[in-house]
Amino acid sequence: MAGGSDAVEATTLSCAKCGKPAHLQCPKCVELKLPREGAAFCTQDCFKASWSSHKSVHSKSISSSALVNPGEQNAASPNDGWLYCLRKGQSRSPKLPHFEWTGPLRPYPISHRRPIPAQIDQPDWALDGIPKIEPNSDLQHHVEIKAPDQIEKMRETCRIAREVLDAAARVIRPGITTDEIDAVVHEATISAGGYPSPLNYHFFPKSCCTSVNEVICHGIPDARKLEDGDIVNVDVTVYYKGVHGDLNETFFVGNVDEASQRLVQCTYECLEKAIAVVKPGVRFREIGEIINRHASMSGLSVVKSYCGHGIGELFHCAPNIPHYARNKAVGVMKAGQTFTIEPMINAGVWRDRMWPDGWTAVTADGKRSAQFEHTLLVTDTGVEVLTARLPTSPNVFPWLNP
Repeated sequence: MAGGSDAVEATTLSCAKCGKPAHLQCPKCVELKLPREGAAFCTQDCFKASWSSHKSVHSKSISSSALVNPGEQNAASPNDGWLYCLRKGQSRSPKLPHFEWTGPLRPYPISHRRPIPAQIDQPDWALDGIPKIEPNSDLQHHVEIKAPDQIEKMRETCRIAREVLDAAARVIRPGITTDEIDAVVHEATISAGGYPSPLNYHFFPKSCCTSVNEVICHGIPDARKLEDGDIVNVDVTVYYKGVHGDLNETFFVGNVDEASQRLVQCTYECLEKAIAVVKPGVRFREIGEIINRHASMSGLSVVKSYCGHGIGELFHCAPNIPHYARNKAVGVMKAGQTFTIEPMINAGVWRDRMWPDGWTAVTADGKRSAQFEHTLLVTDTGVEVLTARLPTSPNVFPWLNP
């Protein structure tokens, strides 16, 4: 997942635990629209220490709402979720926004944000939606060489991320909603002791991205049921032991037409061919040349608006990895670097448009798009795919069958 957002200033409040200046907020209090005073904390440690007593505020609020509005239990409201997402996740609406849709797909209402247990280690955007370390880090400008202990943490986290994506793959079928897929991703992640990195990252409202048909990337899980013949990309990132692991795959829903099958297989091949050349001394810009060449041979186009990225203790950092030809990526690969390659390949034109939710990127002509992604480690002799498929991974891609 790649993205950016304008920072939002927060008024300084006092920590409900220790009284120090606080810039973090309890996400459940935000969801219930409770007063900010009493819901602010200076650190995650203070938040966790207060959780056993603080959570009673939530149940009292929900009980009060039920008593005041007993006849409105089924009405759409900010408290029960299932509203349309707007403004990069910062606002909701009961009405479908007006937009010149490029294809047949439409957004559906989304549910409330899923809770995170207090004992789970969380990134700095978890409570208020604003990354604080990442935007100003030196690692936005130079590529980190990971220490051995960091690499071990990356291996462990990427293994969890792979298992989470596999869990999502097993439930994909006609009739399931992308919100239900998000629930699987959320529960599998926290069951492993991790945090779903997309959740509240620049206010993204869900725990994974689900991109259906003409959606290129960053689709928001919602109430729409997958239909026979759809394709859906599920993009998972897990935060565990202080590092992130990121991968995605595009899946078939029921019986898919031949053109979509070719699109998905070609996108998979683009990623595999790019990974095959990763080793010390290779220029980052070479990745785009390889991907563009293979996609073009199949009459497909490569999205230029989104790219692969460095990853580790930061969700997104240097290097940028463009997937298109004649790009201007700077630098060469060195052992110890970790980054993603995640080509987005379109059946029609490469250009994209943004839905009113501020996240969902769709093809400009409404034709389908596919994507695959791995987190990679450059080794002394080549590459290690940290998010590689496991012997237990579901057998969902026909071209991998012997």
